[in-house]
Order: sequence, then C-alpha cells, then structure tokens
Amino acid sequence: MDTSVPGSPSPDGVPTEPPDSLEVREPMPGVSDTSPDEGLIEDLSVEDKAVEQLAEGLLSHYLPDLQRSKQALQELTQNQVVLLDTLEQEISKFKECHSMLDINALFTEAKHYHAKLVNIRKEMLMLHEKTSKLKKRALKLQQKRQKEELEREQQREKEFEREKQLTARPAKRT
Repeated sequence: MDTSVPGSPSPDGVPTEPPDSLEVREPMPGVSDTSPDEGLIEDLSVEDKAVEQLAEGLLSHYLPDLQRSKQALQELTQNQVVLLDTLEQEISKFKECHSMLDINALFTEAKHYHAKLVNIRKEMLMLHEKTSKLKKRALKLQQKRQKEELEREQQREKEFEREKQLTARPAKRT
C-alpha cells in the first residue's frame, strides 16, 4: 500500500508519481461545459497519459542508477566511519609510541643517574677507608709522641736524680 502523496518524493528522494501540476483536473460543477477549448481537454488527457508514461519511463530508467548510487554513497559513508575509527586508533597508538619514547628516555636518564650514584658511593667508601687509616695513623703517632714524651720525662728525672746524687753533700760528723 503506497502511503505517499501523489507527486511527493519516496523515502529515497525520487518522485514516484508526476506532480499535481501535470495531472488533469475534473471540471468544476456550475462552470460552463460549452467551452471553446473542449477539444483541448481531450488532447490534455492524451497528453497526460503520455506525460505519465514518459515520467514512468524516465523513473524506471534512472531510478535503478539512483538507487545504486545511494547504496554506493551509504557504503562510502560506512567506509569513512571505519576509516575514521581506524585513524583514531592509529593516532592513539602513535601517542602511546611517543609516550613509550618518553619512558625510554626516562629509563636512560635513570640509568645514567644510577651510575653516578654508584660512582659516588665508591668514592665515599674509598674516602671512608682513607680517613679510617689516617685516624689510626694519627692515633699511633699521638701514642708514639706520648710515649717519647714520657720517656724524655723519665730520662730527665733519672738525670735529675743522678745529678742530685752527684752533688756534694756535707759529710756527717760522727
């Protein structure tokens, strides 16, 4: 059942029937039937049939092509949507790739700083060993000086005692 109005386009946009201006209208009651153009009305009805047949022929000739074109446009639109989705996915992959490059750069930088930290730690251990050795040496030197100072003091005391013993003492009279 065709629900379209005569002369209106079908859902695909192609008219299914000739427009109203091409149709023959019934004469209105009360209008004089004796018109000098009576022969023209009969000619119009023949022309209307010819116009209708030409319109149908024209539609039957171009409608399949138009429908194929419509189908092709729909497919192209669907393909464009698929291409846009694919493009968005590729863009996101590119962004991920770019962020991966940034991450790789960060890892490279982290390795560089880790190597610096290892070198600093080695230097600190070496400096700690050197300072420990220097502290031990300084302690030994201090102990040696104290020992030498003690020996000198003892030597002075011995010399002082010896001089004391060597000094003349008055002899006791008995």
